[in-house]
Amino acid sequence: MNNRGITVALLGPLEVRQDGAAVRLAGGRVRTLLALLAVSASDTVPVQRLASALWGEELPVNGRRSVQTLVTRLRRALGSHAVSTMPEGYRLDVEPDRVDVLRFRRLLAEAARTRDAAGERLLVAEALALWRGPPFESIDSDWLRTVESAYLLESYLGAIERRIDLDLAEGRHRELIAELMRLTSHHPFRESLWARLLVALGRCGRPAEALASYERLRRRLADELGIEPSAELRRIHASLLHAQTP
Repeated sequence: MNNRGITVALLGPLEVRQDGAAVRLAGGRVRTLLALLAVSASDTVPVQRLASALWGEELPVNGRRSVQTLVTRLRRALGSHAVSTMPEGYRLDVEPDRVDVLRFRRLLAEAARTRDAAGERLLVAEALALWRGPPFESIDSDWLRTVESAYLLESYLGAIERRIDLDLAEGRHRELIAELMRLTSHHPFRESLWARLLVALGRCGRPAEALASYERLRRRLADELGIEPSAELRRIHASLLHAQTP
C-alpha cells in the first residue's frame, strides 16, 4: 500500500494520516465523526444515524446543521474532497483497505475462504497485527462501543483462537502455553481459550498442570457464575484423567 491518500487506524488509539503525514484532529466529536464515516468507508452514512451516534439522546435542535458544521471542520483537517455530500448523508472517500477495521474484516473473510492452512495462518496473522489496543480507544461514542466494538473484539478473539488451532495442528504446543496462560488471565471466563490451554499442556506432557488449571477454572465458574464448565472442557478433562490412569 502506498502512502498517497488518507489512512485511518481505529484498532487502538485513533491515528489519521494524509499522504503518510500524521493529521491531528481537534475536538472529540470531529474524531467521532471521522470514526463513524471510516467504518462505512466509501458508503454513505445517513445524517440521522450520524447525529444519533454523535449526540445520543441529547440531540441538538438542528441535528442536520450540527452535523454539517462538524463535516466542515473535518474537511479543513483532511481536505475539501475527503468527505462527499450525498443527498441522504455523507461519505468518506477513502479506499476501504486504508481503514484498519475494514482491512481486518476483509483479511479474516479471505482467510475463512482459504483452503491452504499456511495461507490461512498468514492472513489471520496479518489481520491480528493491525490491532494496537481496544477498538476506538480514544473515541467517545456509546454507539461505536456497543455496536461496533463488541463485534470487533469477538472477531479478534475468534481470530486468535483460529491461529492457535492452526499452530496446534502444526505441533507448536510448547510455544503456545505462555500465550494461552496470558490470554486466559485476561479473559478468565472464555472457556474456549481454557480448552486450548488444557490441550497444549496435555500434549507437552504436563497433564498435572492441565488438571490443576481445569480445577481453578471449575471453582471460579461455580463461585462467580454458578455454572459448570462446558461439555467440551469436561471432555478434555476426562481425557486428561484417563491418560493419568495407569
